[in-house]
Amino acid sequence: MAAAAAGPRPEAASPQWVPPEHDPAGAAAGLGDCEDAPVRPLCKPRGICSRAYFLVLMVFVHLYLGNVLALLLFVHYSNGDESSDAGPQRRAPGPGPAPALAPLTRLEGIKVGHERKVQLVADRDHFIRTLSLKPLLFEIPGFLSGEECRLIIHLAQMKGLQRSQILPTEEYEEAMGTMQVLAQTRLGNGRWMTPEKIQEMYSAIKADPDGDGVLSLQEFSNMDLRDFHKYMRRHKAESSELVRNSHHTWLYQGEGAHHVMRAIRQRVLRLTRLSPEIVELSEPLQVVRYGEGGHYHAHVDSGPVYPETICSHTKLVANESVPFETSCRYMTVLFYLNNVTGGGETVFPVADNRTYDEMSLIQDDVDLRDTRRHCDKGNLRVKPRQGTAVFWYNYLPDGQGWVGDVDDYSLHGGCLVTRGTKWIANNWINVDPSRARQALFQQEMARLAREGGADSQPEWALDRAYRDARVEL
Repeated sequence: MAAAAAGPRPEAASPQWVPPEHDPAGAAAGLGDCEDAPVRPLCKPRGICSRAYFLVLMVFVHLYLGNVLALLLFVHYSNGDESSDAGPQRRAPGPGPAPALAPLTRLEGIKVGHERKVQLVADRDHFIRTLSLKPLLFEIPGFLSGEECRLIIHLAQMKGLQRSQILPTEEYEEAMGTMQVLAQTRLGNGRWMTPEKIQEMYSAIKADPDGDGVLSLQEFSNMDLRDFHKYMRRHKAESSELVRNSHHTWLYQGEGAHHVMRAIRQRVLRLTRLSPEIVELSEPLQVVRYGEGGHYHAHVDSGPVYPETICSHTKLVANESVPFETSCRYMTVLFYLNNVTGGGETVFPVADNRTYDEMSLIQDDVDLRDTRRHCDKGNLRVKPRQGTAVFWYNYLPDGQGWVGDVDDYSLHGGCLVTRGTKWIANNWINVDPSRARQALFQQEMARLAREGGADSQPEWALDRAYRDARVEL
């Protein structure tokens, strides 16, 4: 036994690895007989080739191969359309998403009578005076020089003026067929209905049997609206009975226009502090002449956009079919081109009223909207003085830097010209209450300009679309 123990141990210098569960003692000592243990391939000691290590290694290998394969497939299918569409039939990429527009600027009124100095031209200062806070209305004496005023009148006369008239449309006639209330207001043929005219009409079409001057629901349901339309077609309106009695034309202000027209647009741009894209893509300059007896009953310059309406200046890029369109005029800038001998003030009937109630516009047979008979009863009247500009906002802010609801206090009109002639001009700044639609419009106009060069303003661009316009809001 002693001799056997002292003799050399076969292969003792090269121990075999034995799992711990087979020989716990050997596993702890790192040595053992190994004769009864299963023989495995030799490897380095300290568990580097353990089962756990092998599994982790395989997982990483599979993940690596999977990622490589996915990347190859992505590159293949990404380039597949371009390689298959190569050649003249390859489709041009569509327009990307419209960029977000910056908030609209809006001057602060501070208080009525507040004045601030601004520099709109290089050689002189102008003063902006707050006339009212509801609507936000300002006056700038000397905005135009006498020479500029005379040139605008001359250009308008050279182009030729046409009668300003609100014309009916088929859609308007259809809408009139569903009208629920006949009120003293403008109608489709441009006639202003006074209380006396309404009573005359009621009597002619036998709509008010009891003669109290008011249609009850029963009387209205018994009335045939076709009789109403027949009556309106039979009785042609006199000039004094129109909503607006004037003549007007449009003067182009875009690239290539008369340098004075361009200078005025740039001055308006500095005054409003709006983006050049908004101002340059707005309506051209409207020039209006009111002869003796001329007037414009009180109205608002911009209309609300309901689901069934759309803005005139963005309708062609909106890709929507709606029955009505309206002029979306964020701001009005009005210029007086001459001194008027008698009358012709711009009246704001409800300026700075504590509250606004449409029904209160007509009380005791006095209609504050009637600028022929009741202009003196309006809250604020601005006397026309050559070169003076007045401007106001037609919309309230929406709290997010964009257009909100129409400001009812912006109701205004042109008082009756009692002596002489009145010349004015209007610059309207167009903004769609839909921020996304306005952004799409500006993006499309920029694309057309890039594709066609500086002189490529399209035929449907706003400045040209209004050159033959006869329909006004």
